Amino acid sequence: MIKLPEEFLETMKEMLGDEYQAFLDSYEEPRKYGLRVNTLKISPEEFQKLAPFHLEPIPWTDNGFYYLEQDQASRHAFYYAGLYYLQEPSAMTPASVLGARPGERILDLCAAPGGKATELGARLQGKGLLAANDISASRAKALLKNIEVFGISNGLVLNEVPAKLAGQFPEFFDRILVDAPCSGEGMFRKAPEVARAWYPDKPADCAKQQKEILSQAARMLRPGGRLLYSTCTFSPLENEEVIADFLEKHPEFALLPVTPMEGEAAGRAGYFAPGRPDLVRGGARAPLERCARVWPHKLPGEGHFLALLQKEGPDPVPEDGKSVACEKRRLFSAEKEGVFRGDAEAKAALEAFFRDFAGAPDWSRIEVRGGQAYYMPDCRTRLSGLRFLRCGLYLGEIRKGRFEPSQSLAMALSGREYGCAMRFSRTDERVYRYLRGETVSVDDVPAGRPKGWQLVCVDGYPLGWGKLTGGLLKNKYLAGWRLQ
Repeated sequence: MIKLPEEFLETMKEMLGDEYQAFLDSYEEPRKYGLRVNTLKISPEEFQKLAPFHLEPIPWTDNGFYYLEQDQASRHAFYYAGLYYLQEPSAMTPASVLGARPGERILDLCAAPGGKATELGARLQGKGLLAANDISASRAKALLKNIEVFGISNGLVLNEVPAKLAGQFPEFFDRILVDAPCSGEGMFRKAPEVARAWYPDKPADCAKQQKEILSQAARMLRPGGRLLYSTCTFSPLENEEVIADFLEKHPEFALLPVTPMEGEAAGRAGYFAPGRPDLVRGGARAPLERCARVWPHKLPGEGHFLALLQKEGPDPVPEDGKSVACEKRRLFSAEKEGVFRGDAEAKAALEAFFRDFAGAPDWSRIEVRGGQAYYMPDCRTRLSGLRFLRCGLYLGEIRKGRFEPSQSLAMALSGREYGCAMRFSRTDERVYRYLRGETVSVDDVPAGRPKGWQLVCVDGYPLGWGKLTGGLLKNKYLAGWRLQ
């Protein structure tokens, strides 16, 4: 059993009463491993048939599964194809409870490393906008990679302070997730180093920052929009007291019960305990029992807290509320070609490459800057003055009149979308040689043409690009992503 801080244990004993021993015993149990299926690329049902893992459904979300540590899910080709995200099971609850509908504008304000942002982006199904932000530049880089691996094409990845974003996006977003930086008490079993970094005043220190972040998030939410506040801590200072303070200062917000979303696992609420108004110093006027506490002795997972808030006003209706089934998804499906804003050389290079696509791009959304081509999201607001890691989908680079596609473009495609694809089985050892950056012999693999760019796929799901010449596939897999 890990060594837990004495002050923390004293607080938990007072908070839990008769449940304290069960809580303490949970730290002797092994941690649970979870993965969440990327519904942009594959359905949970199809994934269960395809994946060679020991899978058990996670009851409180439709696309989450427990797996065994021995499955080595982080080294499988399907992981590199972006078919799933490795995520602690309880951490799947915030994005699931907040939800996202195709066509909505979604903000994940404290998004790194991307577990919750990728789920929100997948739920958008390529429609609307996902803005994923983190104040840490290094963590935002990890966030960007996960957004790109998942194939999310309608995203902004930002590295800004919340106040700067609030000034740029007043009442702009339909839904906002604030998975706030916290003392991390709910993760002590999973990450003992978090327990070692804990100190008695840390919850109070975190609460000050949480209140400021939540206040800025409120400014960016549209009337009628929903805001989900979550932490991975047990401290009432960071949970019920933060929400009580927020509602006191923002009477235009109301607490909604944390219940299963439509179409998701029935009875999920049975795994959640209600919020604790009795833990608020000086008493609470808000119905804080509508919040949810996730306890490690009540379910197979770690600790979490959730509060779902709605701003006064009518429920925003998405501009395109129709979901796009993952097996029919197309990145380029424009019925009409928009006007391209760029020079003739860039247009010619892009047109030559896009001839092999099943659909046509919306040319009005393509922007070329310094030889770099991007597929811009439909943001409908000015984005100047903000620190971006990425705005939209990076398509690739134009060099000497030729277009070189990016890794992120490959990940945003389906296996049928590009006409020149090389398809390998997951049991083919060349898949892992490719992922390590090696050149591979492909004389026996059907190709769309005898030379040039090929979309490399495992069981039909893209991994990246290669260039075919003389029966050899020259490796174009992004160096920083390679399997070590």
